[in-house]
Amino acid sequence: MSIFLIGDVQGCDAALGRLLSEIAFSPSRDTLYFLGDLVNRGPDSAKVLRRLMGYGASAQCVLGNHDLHLLVVSVGAQTMGRRDTLTGVLDALDRDAMLDWLRHQRMAILRPPYLMVHAGVLPQWTAAQTLALAAEVEAVLHSAHRAEWHGFLHQLYGDTPDHWDATLTGIDRLRVVVNALTRLRFCTDEGQMEFEATGGIHTAPLGYLPWFDVPGRQSRDVCIAFGHWSTLGWQDRSDVIALDTGCVWGGALSAFALDGSLQRGKVFCVTCHHD
Repeated sequence: MSIFLIGDVQGCDAALGRLLSEIAFSPSRDTLYFLGDLVNRGPDSAKVLRRLMGYGASAQCVLGNHDLHLLVVSVGAQTMGRRDTLTGVLDALDRDAMLDWLRHQRMAILRPPYLMVHAGVLPQWTAAQTLALAAEVEAVLHSAHRAEWHGFLHQLYGDTPDHWDATLTGIDRLRVVVNALTRLRFCTDEGQMEFEATGGIHTAPLGYLPWFDVPGRQSRDVCIAFGHWSTLGWQDRSDVIALDTGCVWGGALSAFALDGSLQRGKVFCVTCHHD
């Protein structure tokens, strides 16, 4: 049995198929952990979702900002942007099945010693607290009450509050958690988030640091695996693994062998071209 982490697919199903061939993936034997942004910007978001749905428990996923964007658009809370490529999902006959599957994915996954999120973890949060806060968001998204999760998606977008406060409640609390887990790149020592800068590790705005380099970060006892940050590229440190290697932007789609494989610790990459 082999276990792999896979970075941002973003609708690039052909590249994903090549990558799975490269690692000789077998859904009856192996497990894939996807680090969010399964959909959007690439040409085949519906094919990606159908593929992963077909793998059952062999494909474990955390949600990224583009995945949540698809859900937000699907309930009419926002319209598609000019660069969105979500029509194939929204117009599909099996639309409801794909969206329901997506809505029931996770916000964070712990497989010791790895904590998996899409973007980042605020410096005040331990791994246990991150999972607990992620579970609060999951409880709303997974709700059987349509009004509850629809209402959440209609209020999701926004940059405020921009820092964590344990006294936060309601949508403010959930929005901070979602923004940290799916949008975070830079923050201050106190955990104030910055959402505009998208450059590499050395492009932090004045007073900000990459979230994983904040001194005293409370989650240093686990290795955090994340995607989201294509300009950061591949990073393999004792405390973080970054796996967004810019597939949809003409880069590569990458998988990291975690466990149970003769290739443990190896990175597999395939070039992404929209064929």
